[in-house]
Order: sequence, then C-alpha cells, then structure tokens
Amino acid sequence: MNILSKAFPTEGGQTTFGLHLMLDAYGVDPSKLSDMKLIFKYLNDLPKIIDMKKLTTPYVVDCDATESGKDPGGISGFVMIAESHISIHTFAKRGFFTMDCYSCNNFEEEVEELLAYTKQIFPYTDSELQVVKRGLKYPVENV
Repeated sequence: MNILSKAFPTEGGQTTFGLHLMLDAYGVDPSKLSDMKLIFKYLNDLPKIIDMKKLTTPYVVDCDATESGKDPGGISGFVMIAESHISIHTFAKRGFFTMDCYSCNNFEEEVEELLAYTKQIFPYTDSELQVVKRGLKYPVENV
C-alpha cells in the first residue's frame, strides 16, 4: 500500500486538483544543508525521479542571517515544473530543512520515491510529513 491513501477520490462529479506535499526534516548534517551544489543537484534531479517535467533550471540562493538573529540564514531553492513547483529551504545551523512539492498531477505513486531520494541526499533523523489535497471541488470534467 502507498504511503498516501487514495489522494485523488472522485465523488459526485468532483475530484481534487492537486497534491501538496510538505516535509520538515530534522537532524541533518549541516554541511549538506549548506552545500549549494548539492541543493541544486537535488532540485535538478528530483522532477525526473518523480516523472515530472522541469520547466526551468533550479534557482538556488544563499540567504544571510536576519539582523534579529531569529533566522540564522541558509539556502533556498526552487524549480518550476510543468505541473507546478518544488522548493526547499535549509537552516544548516539548526540541522533542519523544509521541502514542498505541489503538483496538479496525481503523484501519489511517486511519493515514496520522492521521500527516499530526499532522505538519500539529506539523511535526517526525524521528520514531519503533511499532505494537503488542493482544489477539493474541482470539476471532474476538467481533468
């Protein structure tokens, strides 16, 4: 059985428009989270791994700490895919990152591959996974 339980049900002429996966990961090696080349590679390779089409080269930036010190800085990256987008925000000094993958396609079958690849690149000791169904009243005739 898949990690998700039928994310795209069709009921009464309606279906969901998309799936938004959000991963928060803890206990990651800070050197991996501060490696811009590794983050670029992750964003560059992930769309193909989950059968999505990359529209742009990944955009990766190194963000400085805020003056207040609340945000210690890190790397943020984004890649636009035909189906929507994938983003990651790292906080190396905290061993933490957040990753989002939103798609109007049903990528339910690829979620395990996405998570396995993410953990391979950024091994983490703990995580939180949230999945939100988008467009819950989307007309099925538009699919």
